[in-house]
Amino acid sequence: MQRFYDFLRRHPTGVDSFWAVMLFGFSMLWTVQAFTGAASRLVAIGLVALLSLTVALRRRWPEQTLLLVAALGVAQLLLDVPVNPADFAMLVVIYTVRAEGAARWASRLALVGGILATPLSQLRWPARGAGVAGAVFFAIVLSVPFVLSWVLGDSMRLRRAYFDQLEERATRLEKEREAQAKVAVAAERARIARELHDVVAHNVSVMVVQADGAAYVLDAAPDQAKEALETISSTGRQALAEMRRLLGVLRTGDAEESGEYVPQPDVQQIQELVEKVREAGLTVDFRVEGTARQLPSGVELTAYRIVQEALTNTRKHGGPEAGASVRLVYFDDGLGLLIEDDGRGAAHELYEDGGADGRGHGLIGMRERVGMVGGTLDAGPRPGGGFRISALLPLKSA
Repeated sequence: MQRFYDFLRRHPTGVDSFWAVMLFGFSMLWTVQAFTGAASRLVAIGLVALLSLTVALRRRWPEQTLLLVAALGVAQLLLDVPVNPADFAMLVVIYTVRAEGAARWASRLALVGGILATPLSQLRWPARGAGVAGAVFFAIVLSVPFVLSWVLGDSMRLRRAYFDQLEERATRLEKEREAQAKVAVAAERARIARELHDVVAHNVSVMVVQADGAAYVLDAAPDQAKEALETISSTGRQALAEMRRLLGVLRTGDAEESGEYVPQPDVQQIQELVEKVREAGLTVDFRVEGTARQLPSGVELTAYRIVQEALTNTRKHGGPEAGASVRLVYFDDGLGLLIEDDGRGAAHELYEDGGADGRGHGLIGMRERVGMVGGTLDAGPRPGGGFRISALLPLKSA
């Protein structure tokens, strides 16, 4: 039914033309049977053709079509062309004038003309043997379809206005959601930029300390100086990798730097995070698989934030009996994360949640963080209930 309605809305003129041809065909059959004289038949055919034409033109020019129908109705009375199938066009035009929101005068004329049409036809062609009372009765009964056409048109006009309002509201809400998502992404990127800035600054600080130490022991302990230079080289490469991830991230509204670099969370602190969550009353199973080793600072920070966001969401939305599991897997070329819970939380709650520190935006923030290090993220409901977050963070950005 909805597809049929959509088709009618997309091709109104073609549909109206089809019905106009059908109405003209039925009316021609009536004309051939009702009239024997050539002159009277020719007049009837002309009136029938014009009435059928109004059906095809009713949407494009509703007011003009109404005036044409009114003139044709008067012509029927004067030329003695009785009521015929083509008069159905009057009902259609009355409905259209009201449904399409035509001018007020046209709407009133359509209602008054429809009410007067039947009494005038009864006076011009009275029913045989009906008498005055019968004629009045027929006039009242046959006026009902005209009134119903006008009322139905008014109902359709109100319904269209209601649906148009709903569509406008849905479009506005969609634009607002898109704007909010863009604001959330921008805020999360600014936060990530600040954190990566601290990571890079920390690496540079390590390089400076190592360089000073190498210069101090260069003559006395060449081996130690060589180790310091190797550390500087490794740390420099890592800092450059972090800087590449930092490029392109828009930083707006940042607070003034304090000059002190606070150590950022890493993978080793996930154990402490899990313990804190357990103290808060959430049962968490924590496992580490593979050989633990030092990872790039950006990867460790991203892993910590993903676990933090996921456990925060479970604690807030999972319910009092919810439990969670955190699994870290060290691969040769990356770090895998799997966080699952058996609560009743939903995906949209992650999107709307404020994040672990009140500044993140759930999955939006997670995807931004994972994208910054060139990883992949998969999140969704678990079979049987609960939620699952799976992430793979490569050791080298693509």
